[in-house]
Amino acid sequence: MNIGKASALSGLPPKTIRYYEDIGLVHPDRGENNYRDYSPKHISKLQFVQRARSLGFSIGECRQLLALYEDHNRASADVKAIASAKIEAIEQKIAELKAMQMTLAHLVEHCHGDDRPDCPILEDLAGEADIAGSRRFS
Repeated sequence: MNIGKASALSGLPPKTIRYYEDIGLVHPDRGENNYRDYSPKHISKLQFVQRARSLGFSIGECRQLLALYEDHNRASADVKAIASAKIEAIEQKIAELKAMQMTLAHLVEHCHGDDRPDCPILEDLAGEADIAGSRRFS
């Protein structure tokens, strides 16, 4: 099938499919006219990568997961290790986002929000704020 149909079936834009080909994640067959020819196996790989990407896996991690998926002698421990590492990275990102939220909430709480020009939010962004108990995220 052509890239348009592959796009419709995989849910990925043709540009993304071409990119995945360029970086070697998928290798579509080529017809006599040198056009890409996607098989159901290619569509399955594209859907696999799309799902993995939606769970936050990087291209490199997708490459590792695809290799493990295609290796019928794989150890599930290898797959679990990659997924566990991703969970740790997500938890770290959540902690960073919570710290950012707390800092911003603290600044908003200390801003009068009136007609006066002084603003602890802008002062903090400029590195000038010294709010007691300020939790600066950096």
